[in-house]
Amino acid sequence: MLTIENSILVVIDIQDSLARVMHEKKALFENLQKIIKGAGILGIPMIVTEQVPEKLGATIPEISSLLDTVRPIPKSSFSCCGEDLFMRELESIKRTQILIAGIESHVCVYQTTVDLIRMGYDVHIVTDCISSRTADNRTLGIDRMKSEGAKPTSTEMALFELLKIAGGDRFREISRLAK
Repeated sequence: MLTIENSILVVIDIQDSLARVMHEKKALFENLQKIIKGAGILGIPMIVTEQVPEKLGATIPEISSLLDTVRPIPKSSFSCCGEDLFMRELESIKRTQILIAGIESHVCVYQTTVDLIRMGYDVHIVTDCISSRTADNRTLGIDRMKSEGAKPTSTEMALFELLKIAGGDRFREISRLAK
C-alpha cells in the first residue's frame, strides 16, 4: 500500500507539442491536474521532466501552473534514469514508492518504469495519467509495465489509498478534487 511518507510523484514529459496530440488528452490533462494537486495537498514531493525541451517545448501551462516550486529536469534519454540530475534528485528525496504519470506510455514512461523497478523501487503507474499518441501504444506500454512488476492504480485510487481515512481537512480537499 502507498504511504504518504514513502511516496513521490514523477511526472514525465507533459510538453506542448507532444501533449496536444495524446490519445484522450482532455481526460489526461484533467487527471494529471488532480494527481498533482492531490500530491500537493498531501505534501508528496514531485519530480517533473521535459524531453529535449528545446525541440518539444516546455511543460504545458495547465500543468506548469500547478508546479510553483518544482523546476522541470531536462533530459535527452528516454528513461528519466538516464539523466544524472533526475537520479540525484530522486536519491536526495529518499522515498521508495514512486507514482508515475506522463507520456508517452510506450517510450519514456515505460523505460523509466522498468529502470526504476530494476533499481528496487516500488513503482505504481497512474494509468489514467499516462497516455500515448495512439490507444494501442498506450495499452501496450501499460501492459508491458505491469508485466515488469509495476502496480497499476488510478488517480482516485492512489489519493484515497494515501489518505487511509475518511476524515479531516485533507480528506475534504481530496474529495473535492475527485468530483
